[in-house]
Amino acid sequence: MEIRAATELPARREDIELHTADDLTLVGELAVPEGGAPVATLVTLHPLPTHGGFMDSHVYKKAANRLPALADLAVLRFNTRGTSSDRGTSEGAFDGGEGERFDVAAALEYAEFHDLPRVWVVGWSFGTELALKWAHDPLVEGAILLSPPLHRATDDDLDRWAEFGRPLTVLVPEFDDYLRPEEARARFSRVPQAEVIGVDGAKHLWVGEPYVRIVLDEIVKRVNPAAFPLPTEWSLE
Repeated sequence: MEIRAATELPARREDIELHTADDLTLVGELAVPEGGAPVATLVTLHPLPTHGGFMDSHVYKKAANRLPALADLAVLRFNTRGTSSDRGTSEGAFDGGEGERFDVAAALEYAEFHDLPRVWVVGWSFGTELALKWAHDPLVEGAILLSPPLHRATDDDLDRWAEFGRPLTVLVPEFDDYLRPEEARARFSRVPQAEVIGVDGAKHLWVGEPYVRIVLDEIVKRVNPAAFPLPTEWSLE
């Protein structure tokens, strides 16, 4: 069977709740391999909720649909404060990336409490800002950024990530609306361990199955290289 845009491969999927230090309940989902324990975990931070971003934003939905089966990864998705999806609405209100520090912490605490292994943070657009600002946690092995605008995240945040020392992979679309590869390489030069990858033909929202495949392959290449490259077919046997 060819893996297509809407393909949902086998996994154990569970609705979860996260509880923040400022007393909010956030809704989410955890998808893990059907037949055993994950080898690593993706904690995903979605795009800007005031512009349609949420836990079901298509790259993350496809990651949850495929990567537990194809790469033995756990995928944790959740709605940040005030954000809604089919799963429900997280309590609170959008806070421009500041109060969301508690949301990031709650997701990482959930992963730690539930013994999810080898946590990597994946941020997309607004989610990259949250990762750079608030994911400096000893639990985190590294981060992967998709379409970073570097609006809310400042040079000081980049310097803090440099000091944090964890790997940073940055996927930048050729035709991004906010930050394109050449400028991204200049901005991220402050982080010695950052790898900036320009993706030819891609745009900020990674629309199109070929670009989704590139993103998922690059994630797996860092987090579970034994599963790279991802297959494009799935056996029904």
